[in-house]
Amino acid sequence: MAVAYERIADELRQSIRTGELRPGDRLPPETKLAETYKRSVPTIRDALRLLRDEGLIEKQHGRGNFVRRPRTSALRHNCRHQWEKDRARQPVTTRLETGATEYDTGLKVDDLVFHAAYREIKAGKGLAEALGVPEGTALLERSYRTRHAAESAPFNLVTSCIPRFLIEANPDLLDQTKEPWPGGTQSQLHTVGIELDHVEERVTARPPTPEEAEELELPPGTSVLILRKTSVDINDRVVDVTEVTLPGDRTELHFTTPLERW
Repeated sequence: MAVAYERIADELRQSIRTGELRPGDRLPPETKLAETYKRSVPTIRDALRLLRDEGLIEKQHGRGNFVRRPRTSALRHNCRHQWEKDRARQPVTTRLETGATEYDTGLKVDDLVFHAAYREIKAGKGLAEALGVPEGTALLERSYRTRHAAESAPFNLVTSCIPRFLIEANPDLLDQTKEPWPGGTQSQLHTVGIELDHVEERVTARPPTPEEAEELELPPGTSVLILRKTSVDINDRVVDVTEVTLPGDRTELHFTTPLERW
């Protein structure tokens, strides 16, 4: 049998789902809710905490509790890599029209806010093994954040590592001010004669770190998906290792595998 705070949460949840309380609406103060339901403020707080854990409401410091606005979702599937490769040799005007985030979300270029940061690092043991280079090899580490202009949290957290010697023939590839690069990473690699043969992606799930939860604005209890992408060129050489942290509340992964016919 449901306890008092669960029954209160049920009523508020129903009000949200029927549209009586709409996204962005502020809920009555805790004291007012206590009067309405003839329960104590601690009981009301337990009900509100349950709704926050479900991602239905959010607490804004100094303002109160609000119905959480649905965030733009992203559908990521394996066809995106061939789509990106097909665009690598297209005119820059075509490549400027859309990018990978637009492909995943259906948004337009003008809907997005993009940020990139580059730095040079030395390959530790794990990255050196993944990239097939000696430890200490100079890598270009690139961090990307893209968000909907109407939202404050990015769609994901992206960190890409490329051996510097592979791309230094084109100084533009070492310059973060050249971002966003029309056509993405495959177009960048194309400028130095690198063609990808295949992309391997491994996905795991785990609780977010406090920093990830804050940056991605995750409801309590939401997991993140960790996608590790390894890009291999036509010479069977690993040219890029990327880790993408995806929020579990707004990301769907969709994979289609063609099968050979008998």
